[in-house]
Amino acid sequence: MGADRAMAMSIEVLSPGLYTTVQDLGRYGYQRHGVIVGGAMDTLAMRMANMLVGNEPDAAVLELTVKGPVLLFHQDALLAVCGADMQPAIDGVRIHSNRPVWVKKGSTLKFAHAKKGCRAYLAIAGGWEVPLVMGSRSTNVRAGFGGAWGRTLREKDRLEPGKPSKLALFFAEQLQAKSKARNAGCGEMDWFVPQHVFPYQKDAVVRVMRGAEFGYFSEESRRQFFATPYQLAAQSDRMGYRLEGPQLALESPLELISAAVSTGTIQVPPNGQPIILLADRQTVGGYPKIGHVATVDLPILAQLRPGDRVQFQEVSLRKAQQALYEQETELQQIKLGIRINAGWRQSK
Repeated sequence: MGADRAMAMSIEVLSPGLYTTVQDLGRYGYQRHGVIVGGAMDTLAMRMANMLVGNEPDAAVLELTVKGPVLLFHQDALLAVCGADMQPAIDGVRIHSNRPVWVKKGSTLKFAHAKKGCRAYLAIAGGWEVPLVMGSRSTNVRAGFGGAWGRTLREKDRLEPGKPSKLALFFAEQLQAKSKARNAGCGEMDWFVPQHVFPYQKDAVVRVMRGAEFGYFSEESRRQFFATPYQLAAQSDRMGYRLEGPQLALESPLELISAAVSTGTIQVPPNGQPIILLADRQTVGGYPKIGHVATVDLPILAQLRPGDRVQFQEVSLRKAQQALYEQETELQQIKLGIRINAGWRQSK
C-alpha cells in the first residue's frame, strides 16, 4: 500500500487519551521465557465488542483507560464500544455502547472521562492491523514491543483496520443506508447487548478459590480475608492491584521457592496487604498465595478504579468452572441473537 493510500485509509489519533493501547487476548506460549501474557484486562467487554462488528474474538482492539482518545476517521468504518461508560460521541452527537455503529469518512470520534467503570474497548471491523509479535498483537508497554510501536498511543499516530468479515460488510451496508436516509454522519443498530451482561460493580463481590498457602495464614487472617472489604490503592495498574485493608499474617515464617502464577493470583507480601496479579503480571512469584480470583470474575476487577472496594467470596473450583461455563454459553447465545436480529443468513 502506498503512503498516500495509507494516509487516506486510516484512523488518526488527535488526542491519545490517558492510557490507550492495542490489545488482544494475550501472548501465550512464552511464559517459560519470562514473556508476560498481557492482553485485554476485560476480556468479556473486548470479545463482545469484536462480536458486534463481526470479528473473531481475538481480533485486536483499543483498550481505553479512564479517559478515551479523540480519533479522526479518514475512511468509513464499522465499530463498537463496550465496557466503561466513556460517553462516546461522533461529531458531538452521542452514540450508544454495546451495538454496531457505522462512521462516515471525515468524522471524529471523541471519548470523555469514564462515568462508570475504568476500561472501554473499541473494536473496528477487521481488527486493528498491527504486526503479530510472538503470535499476538497485544502491547507490552514495559518491554516496548507489540501493539502499535510497543507503546501507548500518541498524538498524530495513524492506525489501519484489517479486512472486514462478510458479516461486518452486511452490518455496514445496513447502517450506511440508515445514515443516508437520516442525512447523518453515522448510523447505529436499534438492537444492542443489554448492560446486565457486563457484571460491573463499584463495590464488587469477587469469587475466590483458596490458594496453595491459604492454610499457612493465621485463623484470624483467613477469616478477615473473606469477611472484610478491601480498597484498591492508588498504586494499582495492569500488572496488579494493591489492596488496603485488614493486614494478613502467616502463622509462622515460611520459606518459598518462586513458582508460576496466573492472572487472578492473590499474593501477600511481608506488609500483609494483598496484591491481585492481573494481565501484565510477572510469570513467577515468591510471595504466599492466599487465593485465586475465579476467571469469570476477572472482568469485574478490570473495571474497578483506585478507591473502589472489593469483597472476596469463597468459591469451590467446581462452582467457579460452572460459572465460567454459563458465561460462555450466554456469549454463544448472544452471538446467535446478534445474527438473527440483523437478519443475517450464514449462506450470505
